[in-house]
Amino acid sequence: MIDLHCHILPRMDDGPSKMEESAKMAEMAYRDGITVIAATPHVKDHFYRAGLIQEKVDELNKILTQRSLPLKVLKGADVSVLLPPSRMKEYTINATNYILLEFPHTHVPQNAGELLFNAVLQGLQPIITHPERNPSIVKNPHMLNELIGVNSLVQITAGSLTGYFGPEVQECALYLLKHDMVHIIATDAHSTSGRIPVLSLGVKAAEKIVGRDRALQMVEANPEAVIAGRPVNAL
Repeated sequence: MIDLHCHILPRMDDGPSKMEESAKMAEMAYRDGITVIAATPHVKDHFYRAGLIQEKVDELNKILTQRSLPLKVLKGADVSVLLPPSRMKEYTINATNYILLEFPHTHVPQNAGELLFNAVLQGLQPIITHPERNPSIVKNPHMLNELIGVNSLVQITAGSLTGYFGPEVQECALYLLKHDMVHIIATDAHSTSGRIPVLSLGVKAAEKIVGRDRALQMVEANPEAVIAGRPVNAL
């Protein structure tokens, strides 16, 4: 499996504080069946140099190689949709045109479609992160259809499907699955406890709604296309 959204790099946001915990997160992910992780620190109120993200990715990969752990970490970012589009290109996933874009936690901006379209005009392929946890989407899940129409993909969180974020978020996540509004499932993990790098439980929950093949597509074929810069097959 491939995890496209993981806060695994240390001392960058609300993820791990030490590289050792980052390595333990990688070990936990590998035991769950994950072989590739996109490291996606938050880029919003402050800007991390894209080069700094790559340096930490390289450092973590070196440690994993030394420990003979066959898991690869790739550079990415969890980017605020409010970031100027001209800056977004620095923070794509694995140097492709795919980019994780996050709405404010409190709401979906009224000009969300315009913000996504501006990113598309820069040659980017937006992936909307965890909309099922956004209050605006929870209240009106169908509004996500309009945003998908702006050449955007959708990533939901594995923990949302298992109830980690509460029943309302879980209900919304399942609704989005049922109505074909989800392309990718990721962990959005932050640590080795609490929000952990485990995809398998989310896949099992998704299987009950869309079947095993579709559920696996969201953690295998679709994210594989993303990291390779290929088109993601429509659901």
